[in-house]
Formats: sequence, structure tokens, C-alpha cells
Amino acid sequence: MKRQLSRLATWLGLAALVAVAAIPAAAAWEPAKPIEFVVPAGTGGGADQMARLIAGIAEKHKLSPRPIIVVNKAGGAGGEGFLHVKEKKGDDRNHSIIITLSNLFTTPLHTGIPFNWKDLTPVARLALDQFILWVNAETPYKTAKEYLGAVSSKQCKERQAGQCIMGGTGSAQEDQIITIQLEQALGVKFTYVPFKGGGEVCVNLVGQHVDSTVNNPIECVSHWKAGRVRPLAVFDAGRIPEPEWKDIPTVKEALGSDIQYLMLRGIFGAPGMHKNAVDWYAGFLKKVYETPDFQEYMKQGALKPAFATGGEYGKWLEENDKLHRDLMAKGGLLKK
Repeated sequence: MKRQLSRLATWLGLAALVAVAAIPAAAAWEPAKPIEFVVPAGTGGGADQMARLIAGIAEKHKLSPRPIIVVNKAGGAGGEGFLHVKEKKGDDRNHSIIITLSNLFTTPLHTGIPFNWKDLTPVARLALDQFILWVNAETPYKTAKEYLGAVSSKQCKERQAGQCIMGGTGSAQEDQIITIQLEQALGVKFTYVPFKGGGEVCVNLVGQHVDSTVNNPIECVSHWKAGRVRPLAVFDAGRIPEPEWKDIPTVKEALGSDIQYLMLRGIFGAPGMHKNAVDWYAGFLKKVYETPDFQEYMKQGALKPAFATGGEYGKWLEENDKLHRDLMAKGGLLKK
């Protein structure tokens, strides 16, 4: 009897193992419907260009089972976009991502909107963007020193009683922070005029509606190649290494003031995005990043390669949150 019971137990055990083996492994998560890709800025700027490039690469190389739909929400210096993604719930939270600039930090600090970057789910940092001081190519200024001399002596157009106009993306955002740094370091004064996106800013520089900008390279490169604008200095520790950019001096070389600023080009998901979804997006973005298309885009736009996920990305975000709080406090841009 005992022997029969032993055999029965053995058969039952084997049957259980066979049954478990017959159950298919759970499929890895992937999008089940179109992915909403939010751009918290206007069309034509660096963030918009990168988002649309990512969507195009995904389609070209068949990297996503579902299409990626780019949606611009530029209101409130990007606050509209951040709050839109923050409010995603249910399955939508796994099908919405947002490309972020450093307005991820600056907008809530300046406006007081109920949003913090920690409300979202960090996915990946793709690159760091540099800034360049640009003027219209028809002006006589060939160096940053010549242009800042004109700013100092109020030799710009009479429309602002001689005060030079600096065009920038948004109020109390990266462009205005850099403008204030120039003012504080060099004792000059600009009239700062905000626009909805970097593309719009450079168009206004071409049209001579502003005297200068501190746009990202990618936002003015087409106008530069067409001979409409002139780069005077880059706000970084070293020159841009790409051949077509390497002759542009740093601000320290050109003006003697070590003013540096790098802007985030990163991706976040909605609050509470499932870990499997985060892993899928991180893997997807890594594949996009490694394509020749994206690598060429970074070279042409003078973007600094800086792919990071997980703890490395989180640490960088913590450090830059503090950096922006300090810079904005110094510039008087924090909401009171």
C-alpha cells in the first residue's frame, strides 16, 4: 500500500511539472495602443525636433508595435504638458511619455504649479544640449566681445531706447537664466523677450525682431548654414568638437567669464508607470539612440551624447534640481 501511494505521489508530481511546463511564459510588456509623446514646448524647437525624429526612427526601423503620436502642449512654459501627463491614470499611464527640457525644474520653481519632476517616472536621458550666443549675420558683430560692447553702450536699435533685445524660449526658463548670468557677470542689461519655442526664436532673430538669442545649436543650425545668423560663443567648458562647430569659442575664451549651462533632453513616463513598461521604453529608446539616424542627428545638432537610465539618471536629476534652484534664486526667478 505504501509503495502504491509513493508511486501515486510520484505520478502526481510529474503531472504537475508537465502542467507547469505547458503554461506559456508571460509575454514581456509592449504597447497595446498608440503611444502619446508629449512635447512641453512649441513646434520647431529642439524638443519638438527630437520627439518627431524618435517617432520617425521608430517607424522606419519598426522599433515599436504601435505608432508614436507627437502632441505639442506648450502653454505655461511647458506646465500644460507636465500636468497633462501627471493626470494620466489606468492603462493610459503606460502609453504616455513626455520629452523634457530643463523646464522640468524651472517651470514649477517659477510658477508654483502643482508639479515636481518626482511626480513623473524617469525613463532615460538621451543627451545634453548646449547653448550658443547668436546674432543676425547682417550685423557688424563678428565676436561676442564686439556684440557685448554694443550691449554695454546701448547701441542696439532705437525700438527699445538702445537696449538690446535677447529673444528666448519662455519666461524664467533656461534662456533667461543664461541671459541673467551674462548680465550679472558682465554688467550689461538686455530686454528679454520670451517666445513659445526655439524655432520661433531663431526666426525672429533672422527677421531682426530681436538682436540676439542664446538658442540651442539645433534650433538655429539651418539658418546658420543659410548664412542668416552668426554664432559668437558657446556656453560650455570646452568647444563643440564636431568639425563644423569647433571654431566657435567658449564664453570664457571670448569674454573671460566662465558661464556654463547644459540642458536636459530626457524622457519621462506618467506617474506610476508599470516597471515592465519603463523597461520597454528604456530598451526602445536605447535602440533609437544607437541608430545611425540618431547619432547623425546629435552630430549635426552638436548634442552631447549622454544616455542614462535608472540610478545614474536619478542621481543626475537630483543634482540638477538643486542646481536650478540655486541659479534661479540668484537670478530672482523663484516664485515668491
